[in-house]
Amino acid sequence: MSKFKLAMIQMAVGMSKTDNVAKAVKFISEASSAGANIITLPECFNSPYGTKFFPEYAEPIPGPSTQALSEAAKKNNVYVVGGSIPEKDGDKVYNTCAIYNPSGELIAKHRKVHLFDIDVPGKITFKESETLSPGDQFTMFKTPFCTVGVGICYDIRFAEMAQIYANKGCQLIVYPGAFNMTTGPKHWATLQRGRALDNQVYVGTASPARDTEAGYIAWGQSMVVDPWGDVISETDEKESIVYADIDLGKLEEMRKMIPLRQQKRHDLYVPPSLNENKERRGDLYEINP
Repeated sequence: MSKFKLAMIQMAVGMSKTDNVAKAVKFISEASSAGANIITLPECFNSPYGTKFFPEYAEPIPGPSTQALSEAAKKNNVYVVGGSIPEKDGDKVYNTCAIYNPSGELIAKHRKVHLFDIDVPGKITFKESETLSPGDQFTMFKTPFCTVGVGICYDIRFAEMAQIYANKGCQLIVYPGAFNMTTGPKHWATLQRGRALDNQVYVGTASPARDTEAGYIAWGQSMVVDPWGDVISETDEKESIVYADIDLGKLEEMRKMIPLRQQKRHDLYVPPSLNENKERRGDLYEINP
């Protein structure tokens, strides 16, 4: 199948986990009814985004939130990329995306590799590492349509991660994310277009809707970008679903017009210090199929 419909769900996330999950399930049903084949939820769809909330809302996988996603995937016969939830595993908490196939089976799980630790003086300071642990694997899953790579929010800033996905055969990369009012206006769309253009892949992002009363205000603006770097579908800051018709035939045409993968690759000298640093050398990570 060279064509399919992608849906990126932008939903408002409140304080009630039960209500958040019920809303996510409702949106999955709506997107499925509109013909979507792959449906992506936003980052932290079951929990307010904040370091103080992560331990409180954390649950294992499988658990109540992901069980609801499993049932929704099966009921609606769709692939569900479960945004992310705070995942409790032993004494650690991860920012984790669970992916389910149309049979409701868990086929992949991505733990956010690059934690969101930033300090922009006078604007925003946020450190996920205060309560979260980083993942150590890149994650891909196969569908009858294409192979999909998964990142979460800050992962999109690491170009080598997307390059590895493309080199491994991904034609679509999805990033559930929650950029903020400082980085969102400047970087959100630019990063997506860069990842798509650099690697000649489709890129889709799903953000929480903007809540100006929240402690952390998400930028919103979920979108899908094609391999030419064009934004083919997007929304504003409100609750909505972004739909995009993905045409892999168009992708192959673009790759033929401007060949990148066929070019001879040259080995580059890598300083030993980088060779020991996983965050700088994505190729040292294992791929989580």
